[in-house]
Amino acid sequence: MPDGRGVHYGSGMKIGLIADTHMPGSIERLWPQVTEAFAGVDAILHAGDLHTLDVVDELCALAPTYVAMGNGDVGIVDARLQETWLLEFLGVKIGMIHHFPSPARKSAEVIAQRVDRHFDEKPDIVIFGHTHFEGIYQLDDLLCINPGSPTLPRNQSLRMGTIGHIDISDSEISVVIHQITEQGLAPHGEIEHMKISR
Repeated sequence: MPDGRGVHYGSGMKIGLIADTHMPGSIERLWPQVTEAFAGVDAILHAGDLHTLDVVDELCALAPTYVAMGNGDVGIVDARLQETWLLEFLGVKIGMIHHFPSPARKSAEVIAQRVDRHFDEKPDIVIFGHTHFEGIYQLDDLLCINPGSPTLPRNQSLRMGTIGHIDISDSEISVVIHQITEQGLAPHGEIEHMKISR
């Protein structure tokens, strides 16, 4: 299982979350607010639908980047893209997949079946995309996160959307979804910051 044991992260880690960039069909380059927000993170997880490797190269200049292949990424061959990932950061197992049932619409049983089907080990967190609808969902001991889309939020027209961060410490996992604004990042108006004790 890939992890960060080869890199020193001090007492904690910060992971950037992004999905459904759809570039260059949306914009040529990421909003500068996104690259500023991801400067200094320890890793970036992109939950798919890139359409071009340019955005991966841009993100890799900031931090190691892992991408779940989306339905719009067919034909892109690159080691940074996999159908699914199971990564471990400071003992927290994070699975990532592009197309995954939303806990807002499917039962915990359906979610558990999909996890069993796609991951060899049960993750603590699943990152997914595809719907462009951001959300944080706690299902028993599984945390599901969709960071939404920074470019085409909620499957609407081109505008500033959302990204996320996970902070992992020895005692806590903290997850936040941000709204991108002209000034930078703002708290999401509907999704509260989630903190989970370890």
